[in-house]
Amino acid sequence: MNFSIGTLAAFVTMLSAAPALAAGSFIAPKGCHVYVTVQHSDCQVSNHYRCDADTEGEQWSVYGGPQGPFYMSKIDSETRWIEDADLTTGERGRLGQEIDPASLSELLATDLDSYDFSVESSSGEVKRYQGYDHLTGKNVKIGPVTLEQTEFELTTYDQGGKQLTHRKGNQFINRDWRVFFSDVEQIETAAGEKGSIKSTPVAFAFPGDAGFESQAPKIGCDVTSASADAPQEGKLWPALLH
Repeated sequence: MNFSIGTLAAFVTMLSAAPALAAGSFIAPKGCHVYVTVQHSDCQVSNHYRCDADTEGEQWSVYGGPQGPFYMSKIDSETRWIEDADLTTGERGRLGQEIDPASLSELLATDLDSYDFSVESSSGEVKRYQGYDHLTGKNVKIGPVTLEQTEFELTTYDQGGKQLTHRKGNQFINRDWRVFFSDVEQIETAAGEKGSIKSTPVAFAFPGDAGFESQAPKIGCDVTSASADAPQEGKLWPALLH
């Protein structure tokens, strides 16, 4: 099932209207297959899946919290942002102009990848993202999964070129799945407000494992998330615009 913007909108409506799903199992669209469910340190859970009708290398993720799913994104094999949706408001976005496309292949080959691209939202807003990812050489193993640490810096601008936020910190990649995960980052707004966010993968469930395709976050739900202290320009989604 290939997700056009129209199909994406229908899926947004379905998930947004069904918060009760948060306590049950995640059900991927027809023709799509979940390959891993991830529990994160800040009371979030994400399901990652691929669809038979998509271009090879493309994949989807849906993130959820205690109130249910709140965010969905699609990336390609180079981790280029393709499209996404805020499942709480229905606002959608898609990749715009690329001056320097993100390239996971370049990052893996040289330990460094720069990027410069724009994102266009369904509300008409355009934002430009400039930054880089760098492999630090440090690895973390969680169960059978090996993650490689990156460091990054990212500056966001509005359509007129005004700086909105500057972000820097660490993330993780899994080179087999060709996907980024969040870790710890610092954020500063154009007004000088500063804060930090920590959202780290801590458990992975595969087909046949307990917790696979769960929509219930299990970890960090009894404490206040550090992300609440971070000043935000819009919303900073998990490891999407790395």
